[in-house]
Amino acid sequence: GSPIPVGIDVQVESIDSISEVDMDFTMTLYLRHYWKDERLSFRSNKNKSMTFDGRLIKKIWVPDVFFVHSKRSFIHDTTVENIMLRVYPDGNVLFSLRITVSAMCFMDFSRFPLDTQNCSLELESYAYNEDDLMLYWKHGNKSLSTDEHISLSQFFIEEFSASSGLAFYSSTGWYNRLFINFALRRHIFFFVLQSYFPAMLMVMLSWVSFWIDRRAVPARVSLGITTVLTMSTIMTGVSASMPQVSYIKAVDVYLWISFLFVFLSVIEYAAVNYLTTIEERKQLKKRGKASGMYSIDAVQAMAFDGCFHDTDVDMELAAFSDPCEDNETRTSDTNISNVDTTRLKRKRSLKGNVGRIILQNNHVIDTYSRIIFPSVYIVFNFFYWGLYI
Repeated sequence: GSPIPVGIDVQVESIDSISEVDMDFTMTLYLRHYWKDERLSFRSNKNKSMTFDGRLIKKIWVPDVFFVHSKRSFIHDTTVENIMLRVYPDGNVLFSLRITVSAMCFMDFSRFPLDTQNCSLELESYAYNEDDLMLYWKHGNKSLSTDEHISLSQFFIEEFSASSGLAFYSSTGWYNRLFINFALRRHIFFFVLQSYFPAMLMVMLSWVSFWIDRRAVPARVSLGITTVLTMSTIMTGVSASMPQVSYIKAVDVYLWISFLFVFLSVIEYAAVNYLTTIEERKQLKKRGKASGMYSIDAVQAMAFDGCFHDTDVDMELAAFSDPCEDNETRTSDTNISNVDTTRLKRKRSLKGNVGRIILQNNHVIDTYSRIIFPSVYIVFNFFYWGLYI
């Protein structure tokens, strides 16, 4: 005869989990079927229905609905199987199940973590095509209802909707298919705290080297290496929790650009140090102090002993640094009062010349870097957040 119409309505109890690595979701729902079987009709003076448990299911015909793209599913059985069969006197049947199902969700992470994922749970008859069974939503869009308290830790559920369509199989024909569609928008605040904000701090920390004396090689090199390694750790942590996709995600763009800024700050100091060495050699040649091999002057000594040396400033200032006092104080017959007076003069002289020393020992590349690096990074952030939000 004609196809048997089977109405469906669903009440979603909970969305238990969303897995980006496995690209699936787990949902618990009440699945209800409505159809009419005149063979089950009976006489009733009060027109009341009869309710049965799962034991009658094996003795009558029921729709063979299954979940398309499901990985695993089960009917709850505590304390007994959560199955209900209600038969009305005119032969109308209500068949209800409580099911937990894990199904695939084809996710696109190109905008991660500023993404919105659209997932769907699909229902279809396994054996009966559209010539034998017609699946439809019992009450249209109102056939899908949800619990008001559904919430997820990383996602905000924007909408639930019901739709229907047809599926074609080359060997068996066309089948009616029902869709439970829902949109998930990711909460960004977690990733701001765990990824974006630390990356911003590391980039800004790498700019500190532009204000450090260009002769302080240990300080600037160690700062650059530390920020590079920290950025690598942040990038590794983000990649470990994500599937290994072949395309670039939005978070990858931000982290790699931030890593590039940190890396360029290290390269910037390499250029400053190299150009400084060339300038010193040219000055030595002009002064006639280069005879075969160049002697290590006060500027080059900075890289070895960590002490500040300046040929333009009285070398007595070097005694203010503890590692250098042993090299300067070699006379043992100086009385204590003269030593204290000398140190006081040196401290006063150092305080008065700190500003001039810093300005004189800044390379032109450092001066431009203090403006260019922050400006370009601010512009990058402006375009990044404007593009993805």
